[in-house]
Amino acid sequence: MPDKRTNAGYEITDSLHIGKYEFVIGQNNASPPMFVTWMCRNGNDYFWGHYVESREAAEEDLLLRASQELEQQKSEREVRKKHRKEPER
Repeated sequence: MPDKRTNAGYEITDSLHIGKYEFVIGQNNASPPMFVTWMCRNGNDYFWGHYVESREAAEEDLLLRASQELEQQKSEREVRKKHRKEPER
């Protein structure tokens, strides 16, 4: 069983990987707000925390953030693909 991850007193309970980023939910029963979502790089570099009061709100935020990142990465791939197809002048 993998070790439990924590950040700033919050136990990481859920995660989604989108490209080079990970989106996580942290839970701390002793500290309001009880839940947070973070973006994460390299498994331990947490940033842009969104603090919320309920698990449901944290799950919604996690999915929203991950889907926004997925759309951003798709757009970037399309731009790179378009630039590769343009002929040189």
